[in-house]
Amino acid sequence: MARHNIIFGRDQAVQQGARYGDASHDAPQQGGPHYGGPQQTQWASEFTPQQTGRTQNGYDNLEAMYARPSATGHDTGRMTMRDALNAISVTLGIIVVTGFAVGLLPLVLSLVGGPTGMQIGLVIAMGASIIGVIGGLITGLINGFKKKPSAIAVIAYAVFEGLLLGGISSVFEYTAYPGIALQAVVATFMVAGVILLLTNLGILRTSPLLTKVFSFAILAYLGFVLFNIVYLLITGNDLRSGLFGLIIGGLAVVMASYSLTSDIEQVRDAAQGGVPRVYAWRCAFGVAATLVWMYIEILRIIAIFRDN
Repeated sequence: MARHNIIFGRDQAVQQGARYGDASHDAPQQGGPHYGGPQQTQWASEFTPQQTGRTQNGYDNLEAMYARPSATGHDTGRMTMRDALNAISVTLGIIVVTGFAVGLLPLVLSLVGGPTGMQIGLVIAMGASIIGVIGGLITGLINGFKKKPSAIAVIAYAVFEGLLLGGISSVFEYTAYPGIALQAVVATFMVAGVILLLTNLGILRTSPLLTKVFSFAILAYLGFVLFNIVYLLITGNDLRSGLFGLIIGGLAVVMASYSLTSDIEQVRDAAQGGVPRVYAWRCAFGVAATLVWMYIEILRIIAIFRDN
C-alpha cells in the first residue's frame, strides 16, 4: 500500500523501510538497497571460520551462539519504535514548553506592571509569532528537503513552532477569547488520540486513491491560503470567517487527520523495515508538523464559533 505524506514522501530510506515493513516475509532483491533485520546482521558477523570450528567437547561455540539473545535495534543501529517515540516526545515537549512560556508572558508581565505590562507582553508575543513563522518556514524546508535527518534541525524547528503557537495563542487568549488556548490544546490532543487509537485498531488507514485526493486537496488549500493573504492585505477582510471559514477549517482538520494517520503508518512501517536510527527524527518532524497545523486550524474554528 502506497503511503505518502508531505514529509515522508520524498524520503527514499523511509519509503524503502516501509516497503519491507509491509512485506516482512519477502526477501529484498539481490543487489538492491535494503535494510536488513537485526538477526541477519547478527548471524552474518558471527559465523566465521574461526568461530565455527569444533572444540574439544564438540560444538560448544555453535551452541553458545544459538543461546545468545538476538541483536536488538540498538545493537544494529536500526530505528525501533522506542527511538521514534523518544524523538517525537522530545520534539513535541519542546514545542509545548516553549509555547507555554511565550503564552504566559503577557499574564506574568501584567502581574508585575499592570495593563502596561500586559501590552508589553502582547507585543513580545506578536514578535515571537513572527519570528516563529519565519524560522519555522526556513527550518521546515530544511528538514523537508534534507537527505539525512538532523536532530539539531528538528529541535530548532520545534523551538520556532513553539514561538509561533505561544505567540498566536496569547494574542487570541488575552485580546478576545479568554480560555481559547486551553480549549484548542485539549481538542487537538483529543482528535490526535482518537486517530491514534483508530489507526492502531486498523479502522483508519490510508490508500493510494485517498492519498492522491489528499495531495490535490493540499494544493488547493495552499492556493486558498495565499489568495486569502493577498485579499486580506488589499481589502482588509478575511475569508476565513463565518460559515465559509468554518467549512474551510473543518476540511483542513480532516486533511490534517489524514496526514496524521499517514504519519503513524509511516512510523510503524519504518520501524519494522529497520531504517537507520537517525530517521526517528524524520518521524518526529512529520508528526510535529501535522499536529502544529491541526492546532492552528482548531484554534481558528473555536474563535469563529465564539464570534457567533
